[in-house]
Amino acid sequence: MLVFCTAGRVHAQIYAKINALYACVGVINPQVEFRLSNHSTFQTEFVYSPWQSIANGHPMHFGIFMNEYRYYIRQHNRGFYVGGNVGMMAFKMSKPELKGGRITLEDRYSKGYGFMFGLCVGYEYIFRERWVLDAFFGFSYMTSMYNGYSLDGVIDMHPHRPDWKEPPSPDPFNGSSEWYPNKVGVSIGYLIFKPKDKK
Repeated sequence: MLVFCTAGRVHAQIYAKINALYACVGVINPQVEFRLSNHSTFQTEFVYSPWQSIANGHPMHFGIFMNEYRYYIRQHNRGFYVGGNVGMMAFKMSKPELKGGRITLEDRYSKGYGFMFGLCVGYEYIFRERWVLDAFFGFSYMTSMYNGYSLDGVIDMHPHRPDWKEPPSPDPFNGSSEWYPNKVGVSIGYLIFKPKDKK
């Protein structure tokens, strides 16, 4: 919806980008960034992880659609920026957890969908006229609804909940909200559209 609302205001260059950091691990993250003003842009992107099994059978299969507004301190597509984003996701994945001072994956997986609202910081550098490098990091508040499964595919009819939320009968449907990083990477992009200067 936001894409169509802003489309009429887009009157300058458009960069098509791909996250090179994600691509190194087989995750696809195409992005398109539109200039809105001398200091702001709008980016829309999609993240797709095809991995059905990693690290001893843990799935990491998900898709994310995200829209982001960016404000550049110096000038659009040049230097540091801050941004706000909103996205939706569908997933079949094992959640990361902290055990013994190191990050591991739960010995189970969750399958469901969710929404996220977050902030990001980044830096863009233009080189060779039409090319851009974009380094960024984002953090978001994620709310998800899902069913839990053991790694052999058996559904958990009694997922962990606070005592005051326990249902009167077995129910596999669960939900949670937490803060997580929602984007990180180094993207490389190419200027695919630049309107002619007005005389």
